[in-house]
Amino acid sequence: MQLALNNYWRGIPGTIMLPGTNRAADRFVRASFYIDAIPQTDDVRKSVASVFSVIRNCSVPYGISSKEEPNISTTPWRSVADHKDLVYYFETVTTPGNFWINLKDLDLTEKGQVLKLDVEQNKTYTGLSNEHLKKYNLLNLWGCDRYDIRNCCFIDVVVILSQ
Repeated sequence: MQLALNNYWRGIPGTIMLPGTNRAADRFVRASFYIDAIPQTDDVRKSVASVFSVIRNCSVPYGISSKEEPNISTTPWRSVADHKDLVYYFETVTTPGNFWINLKDLDLTEKGQVLKLDVEQNKTYTGLSNEHLKKYNLLNLWGCDRYDIRNCCFIDVVVILSQ
C-alpha cells in the first residue's frame, strides 16, 4: 500500500506539496521524496547529515501519542548506517548531539561479545563512542536464562541501545 501511495505522490512535485500527517504512509512518502532529493556526495559527513535531516523530517515528535492511533508514537532515537565504512550513527531525542560506533573496531565473529551502550537516564555521548560499550548478556533482554531459551527471540544486533 505504501508503494502505491508513493507512486501516486511521485506524480505531484514534492517541492509543491507533500502529505504531512504523522501516519506511516505520509511519513514514507516524505522520506521517499527527500531521500531522492538530497545531494549525492562522497563526503561522509554531508551524507550522514543529509540522511539524518530526512529522518528527522519523518519522525514523530517527542511526546506524541494517540489513543485512536496506537501505532503512532514518539520516535525515541534515530540511526544512520554507513555500510561502506561500517559505522553506525545515532541520536536520541532526549540528549544533544550525535554519537557513533565504528563496527570495524569490534569483534563481529561468533566468538565476539554482545555489547550495550546504555542511554538510560539521559546519558550523553558525543562522537566516537566505542569506549563506552559494556559487555551484555543478551538473554537478560528477554528475561531468559541460558538454559531456557525456547521462548526467547533473538535479533542480529551487536550494539543495543536501551532506554
